[in-house]
Amino acid sequence: MGRRILNEALRTIVNAEKRGFATAQLKPISNVMSSFLRIMKYRGYIKDFQVQDPHRVGWITVELQGRIKDCRALMHRQDLKAKDIEKYRVLKLPTHQWGYIVITTPNGVLDHEEAIRQNVGGQVLGYFY
Repeated sequence: MGRRILNEALRTIVNAEKRGFATAQLKPISNVMSSFLRIMKYRGYIKDFQVQDPHRVGWITVELQGRIKDCRALMHRQDLKAKDIEKYRVLKLPTHQWGYIVITTPNGVLDHEEAIRQNVGGQVLGYFY
């Protein structure tokens, strides 16, 4: 269920970007979703996001930048070892210059560059470019 919520939120962001909106409102929310958005903000794909009422049925308001072409959450569990992350990145992302794969690891939710740097594997949550 958590991956479906994440996938719906990411598709809402992509649709808002394509229509030229400045913000997108995401409902329902999860901790994994806010971790995914934190990585997108750190890498410069979104401006900012605010979580309203996180303890009840809340929402996240995302300020868009117009930089996202596509982002998706994988619905199946895809386990990756640290040595296989680079091969998976080449298969999923369109170019070498931009795009990130988000992986949940024992060290938390990381993008593929941080996971390679820390030499940890985990499960793929999704990707964005």
